[in-house]
Amino acid sequence: MPSKRDYYDVLGVSKDASADEVKKAYRRLALKHHPDKNKEQPKEAEEKFKDLSEAYEVLADPDKRTRYDQYGHSGVESTFRGGGFDWSDFTHFEDISDIFGRSSGFGFGGSIFEQFFGGRPRSGPQEGRSLRYDIEVSLLDAASGAEKELRIPHSVQCKSCGGQGAKAKDIKTCTTCSGAGQVRQGQTRGNTSFVSIAACPTCRGSGRQIIKPCATCSGAGATETTSTIKVSIPQGTEDGMRLRVRGGGDASREGGGPGDLFIVIHIAPHELFERDGRNLYVDAPISFSEAALGAKIQVPTLDGSALVTIPPGTQTDTVFRLKGKGMPDLRGHGNGDEFVRVQVITPTKLNAEQKEMLRGFSESVGQYGKTGARKMRFSGFRKKA
Repeated sequence: MPSKRDYYDVLGVSKDASADEVKKAYRRLALKHHPDKNKEQPKEAEEKFKDLSEAYEVLADPDKRTRYDQYGHSGVESTFRGGGFDWSDFTHFEDISDIFGRSSGFGFGGSIFEQFFGGRPRSGPQEGRSLRYDIEVSLLDAASGAEKELRIPHSVQCKSCGGQGAKAKDIKTCTTCSGAGQVRQGQTRGNTSFVSIAACPTCRGSGRQIIKPCATCSGAGATETTSTIKVSIPQGTEDGMRLRVRGGGDASREGGGPGDLFIVIHIAPHELFERDGRNLYVDAPISFSEAALGAKIQVPTLDGSALVTIPPGTQTDTVFRLKGKGMPDLRGHGNGDEFVRVQVITPTKLNAEQKEMLRGFSESVGQYGKTGARKMRFSGFRKKA
């Protein structure tokens, strides 16, 4: 299944676009891609129109937009019933009625919502807020996997009132919307009539009014608590990876289900290894004599150490590969590699005897040895004309 497009790209706006800019972009594109304007390809136009409306549903809502900016599509998918956007999830009926009520030539002849959206306004209580928790783990934990115990502060459904905000006898049907949670207003502009649908301003879409709030939660329907949960860090976890705990967020203030908890994993820097995807990089110091004569050295790995053979004449910054000694693949496709870069360490404190020995060695091979190093070192220079 192809990945979903970025909502900002769908509407053609920047990430810092104002609410007015988002609405103007939606208005322009909705008019352009409405199926009645594209009768030669109605199916494609309908899908495009639906994509535009999904993006607008998220970016026009401050809370959904914030969650989308933080977590991407995974942060808002729980707000769509069935896990994917449907016209029943669209809540900006007044905006779309305003768009098409001002236009002409669409042939709606009645309620925009009734005819285009199938008369299915979104109803029922909204879910609670989703939460984010950041955790730092070591590179070794990311490699081998680990289980972490976290303490998460969040809200839960009030036990005294069952999340209703009051006892049953202290709740009555909203007199403004008669329990529908929505108000509808018929309007006519020119030859076009339409119905504007919005959440009831009295009960804020719940369809009920509280006469006497719950003494425990003061009518909120939720109380604050801290829960201890165990989270499994999978092998091969990458920096910035998000884990989702369904129902681990805040309780709904409207009697709906709880939101989700998103755990963002950060990998702490390691004192020896640097990571690039599945591969690891480490520097290994060697002496001048080991580089010249060759040697076998022990280098650190994730599971202990490994033996690396240094051939005679090895130069500094030479890289050796340890196949399969890197990080495990998150999807189980084997391990990456470890790359060992040797650094030849020049001695800084020599006694008189050692200095004399080095002078003798230098005289025997020449200043740069017999490898033509001096010629190579200056081959890129040219004499001035």
